[in-house]
Amino acid sequence: SGHGVRRVARAMATRQAVSLGFRAASLRVPRRISRIRCTSSASMHVSSEMAQKAALVDFRVGRITHIEKHPDADTLYVEQVDVGEEEPRTIVSGLVKFVSEEEMLGSLVVVMANLKPRNMRGIKSAGMLLCASNEAHDVVEPLRPAEGSVLGERIGFGEDFGEMPEPATPNQLQKKKIWEEVQPSFTTTEECQATCCEMVLQTAAGPVTCKSLVKANVS
Repeated sequence: SGHGVRRVARAMATRQAVSLGFRAASLRVPRRISRIRCTSSASMHVSSEMAQKAALVDFRVGRITHIEKHPDADTLYVEQVDVGEEEPRTIVSGLVKFVSEEEMLGSLVVVMANLKPRNMRGIKSAGMLLCASNEAHDVVEPLRPAEGSVLGERIGFGEDFGEMPEPATPNQLQKKKIWEEVQPSFTTTEECQATCCEMVLQTAAGPVTCKSLVKANVS
């Protein structure tokens, strides 16, 4: 009948309108997603550039085998640090006010190994111990590689932490001021894990951590 034909026509028109609505919606959504992805991609690109520069810094697992106070500076320790080389490195650190000799001796530490050696009150220091500190800098804690880390092992970050690029030479690190540029991207998490560009520093044995400082500066 005429009524039946009109009902069928209305139903078909409704289905067509709904279909068109879905198609229009499906066309609009990807444009929004595309804008979000572009923003995210730009942010990731900046982070990636900083991470690439940070990867030029040579962090190694070390263990303090001997420690004493600097004979001419009350705030400095002179440490012998085994980083898997033929001889331990002499490293001078300003940690006397923050960490006891007993806590330091025998502990695993993170050594920045491609710094140019420099004289620290008459003693040549061949590296730096990486530490976390609070904003007031009245609490300082050495970073600790996970137990089981191998002495001399390169500390990395990101998915390919075990395949870091060739580090910069000491001259390159100093001339290009690489550490000064990337240092602000290092911090600690709520779990006291050390990170670079929000990627956890780690060895094959696990993450690098500090004792208690969260959202802390790392230097």
